Amino acid sequence: MSNSAVAKRYAQALFELAQQKNILAEVGADLNELTKIVKESPDFLTLLNAPKFSIGRKKQMVAEIFAGATPEVLHTVQLLVEKKRVNEVKLIANAYAELAAKAQGTADATVFSTRALSAEESANISTTFAKLVGKQSLNITNEIDPSLLGGIRVQIGNHIYDSSVANKLERLKRELIG
Repeated sequence: MSNSAVAKRYAQALFELAQQKNILAEVGADLNELTKIVKESPDFLTLLNAPKFSIGRKKQMVAEIFAGATPEVLHTVQLLVEKKRVNEVKLIANAYAELAAKAQGTADATVFSTRALSAEESANISTTFAKLVGKQSLNITNEIDPSLLGGIRVQIGNHIYDSSVANKLERLKRELIG
């Protein structure tokens, strides 16, 4: 079984549990913190994979480090330690985020623009493009790209909506040259 399939199963189980208890956002926030810890200190995973410590000791360390986390996330991480699948944490968090976003009618979008967007502009883009992709709202990440010359390019999953000046000029060039 591939790593992503394993991660999806764990994420699905955690998602269903969080949905039953109506704590989707809390579990999502805890998983984000967990991935941040893993990203900022890779030694954490090395420690949890080290054969020097017993599984009981590793689970105890996890309980101490994540004392403020929801019990569901804490037990999931402890289960991952026990099953020697702690390296799956990032993939599980990503799969969970996708499931939660789908259930809540949201999606992630990256908006490329020549300058930082105001809160009002972000809200308008979110409302407009959410309708296009059949979602209630979009979680917008703004990235500055001076090569656009003007306008915006919006990426939602595999879909790209490009209304940048650079793209319009390129289309005009292709039409004129043939």
